[in-house]
Amino acid sequence: MTAASDLARRNALGAYAAVTAAYWAFMLTDGALRMLVLLHFHTLGFSPVQLAYLFLLYEFMGIVTNLSAGWIAARFGLTSTLYAGLLLQIVALAALTQLDPGWTMAVSVAFVMLVQGASGVAKDLAKMSAKSAVKVLAPAEEQGALFRWVAALTGSKNAVKGLGFLLGAALLATIGFQGAMVGMAAVLAAILAAVVLLMPAGLPRGKKKVKFAEVFSKNRNVNRLSAARMFLFGARDVWFVVGIPIYFYGVLSDGTPEGNRAAFFLIGSFMAVWIIGYGIVQGFAPRLLRARDKGLAQTVGMARFWVGILTLVPAALAAAAFFAGGAVETWLTVLLVAGLLLFGAVFALNSALHSYLILAFSEGDRVTMDVGFYYMSNAAGRLLGTLLSGLSFQAGGLPLCLATAAAMAAASWLCAGRLARQRGLSGA
Repeated sequence: MTAASDLARRNALGAYAAVTAAYWAFMLTDGALRMLVLLHFHTLGFSPVQLAYLFLLYEFMGIVTNLSAGWIAARFGLTSTLYAGLLLQIVALAALTQLDPGWTMAVSVAFVMLVQGASGVAKDLAKMSAKSAVKVLAPAEEQGALFRWVAALTGSKNAVKGLGFLLGAALLATIGFQGAMVGMAAVLAAILAAVVLLMPAGLPRGKKKVKFAEVFSKNRNVNRLSAARMFLFGARDVWFVVGIPIYFYGVLSDGTPEGNRAAFFLIGSFMAVWIIGYGIVQGFAPRLLRARDKGLAQTVGMARFWVGILTLVPAALAAAAFFAGGAVETWLTVLLVAGLLLFGAVFALNSALHSYLILAFSEGDRVTMDVGFYYMSNAAGRLLGTLLSGLSFQAGGLPLCLATAAAMAAASWLCAGRLARQRGLSGA
């Protein structure tokens, strides 16, 4: 290895470390904010559908952001979009400190929806920047390096976000909603300042001639993978956003302040364990799937296989919940915990395969736009899942909620089945 190539590798590793640190900091606050908002407003009497409304603009803005963020990054550079995401999250956290308990429910919902929308923009700017940076920085000459690097970033991010769920529940139970917002905004501001000062060179600065129309991919594999991603994340968020947390709250809380606090900790702990376990499996996915020994065609085959396995899990849980007939049964709660942890492990393998395939299918000169388009579909799936989470749980309780998740996973399997086993495939 020459001195020049050794220096380039060190710069790439330094940039990768800085991007990962910034992404970790963001996702810690993102997970905490979601749990804080969900539990705080549930205790204020919001219905499942109203709770879903709080997150709808968050997810919708993710669609809009991802559609444009790839173009913005291609034009202005990845560091610009990463810093913008962190700064906007700080603004959103500060805005939530102004929430007034004396406001009517309609005003409170509208205000939180708007702030959550800003947070949704922030999250997807940060995510698109971090994921695109991996494609640029991963050493092309190492076999399997791209899969390992993207799995490490995504897996560690999800573990950190899981800690955020636990942090959010703990902050709500100890220092309250507003105190949590102030503390997280201050910490994130300090981290942003440190990242700006320490970020090394190595990320693209952007090209002024990039046209917005280029955002829309003509690669059939990118489009089919994006559709599979949309239904995959819809299958998760159908139960994850509203249904399961509210079901567990009903099982665990006795209505007293002490009972509420205990329920907060237990629900936050479960959500944290789920996300952390998901992140660990995702981080080890290249090793678990033996990706180093497999080509693109075999990886596409694995993506089809594992989403088929995923479909079976919520279908079985929906049948068990239907059999329980709405009664609070200990065996059902235990089965749900075990089944949803299994869902998380299989979901992690699917997500890791998708995260690798979008970078493998993307062309180097339009990676930010392909990744942005792909994560637009990711956000669309979360939006659809969030809406259906509140609607299905309110209409049919836990059985319908889980059955809807199974239907979404089956739709993802159908889309993955249309993936071709090679690169290219540009055209209508």
